[in-house]
Amino acid sequence: MPSFDTGVPHPARVYDYWLGGKDNFAADRQVAEDILRVMPVMAQIARGCRLFLSAVVHHLAADLGIRQFLDIGTGLPTADNTHELAQRAAPDARIVYVDNDPIVLAHSRALLRSNRRGHCAYIDADARDVGKVLAGAAQTLDFGQPVAVIMLGLLHFIPDAGDPYSLPGAYLDALVPGSYLALSHASSDIEEAGQSEATRTYNAHTAIPISLRSREEFARFFRGLDLVPPGIVPLGQWAPGETRASPQTLPTYTALARKP
Repeated sequence: MPSFDTGVPHPARVYDYWLGGKDNFAADRQVAEDILRVMPVMAQIARGCRLFLSAVVHHLAADLGIRQFLDIGTGLPTADNTHELAQRAAPDARIVYVDNDPIVLAHSRALLRSNRRGHCAYIDADARDVGKVLAGAAQTLDFGQPVAVIMLGLLHFIPDAGDPYSLPGAYLDALVPGSYLALSHASSDIEEAGQSEATRTYNAHTAIPISLRSREEFARFFRGLDLVPPGIVPLGQWAPGETRASPQTLPTYTALARKP
């Protein structure tokens, strides 16, 4: 197992705790509980992001004919990982996972249990190292065919100074028309007070701070792409072709878009 500092909270392990997982440590649990005290819906947001992943991957594989997936910032393995969702609809689907948390690397075997007709690979890399990720992904994926790029809960960990808005485009530029981009991102203009307090709590205890963004800022990630209906909607309200009714508005934006 690779070495890592268990005393420093990491987003993948904090998220794992909110999902009820066991691959987290005291520092991760402390931050997770501190955030839950000021924003109790965080566990619901974590579960909602997994449901969005399920809905969007199934739609891509079953309805849109996508057979290749590049899941960047995948986090720790849990139920219904991208390869399981995709290969359930399309057994020949090929999936490449990307993450840079050593504990995710240690558990990467769980992400490589592909259907015999498909294939899975894992790249240990920072999402911002686009060249390394694309070079590694090219060993599994055919960039002459459409690819779905998935970045759920990733871009809010990149501050404006790190130019997050160029990152999705850097990946999509290497892909053919008909490729897709799926994103989720913590919002700054839904449940503003609770989000701000939770963000301050989280950022005070972690080396990887969060930057909240508005709906308008979230839309910038999709410049040059065609949003798939229902477009940009809050977490829990996305469904293929329509906005799903929801009893509450969770402070995270979601969307799927196609490269024309």
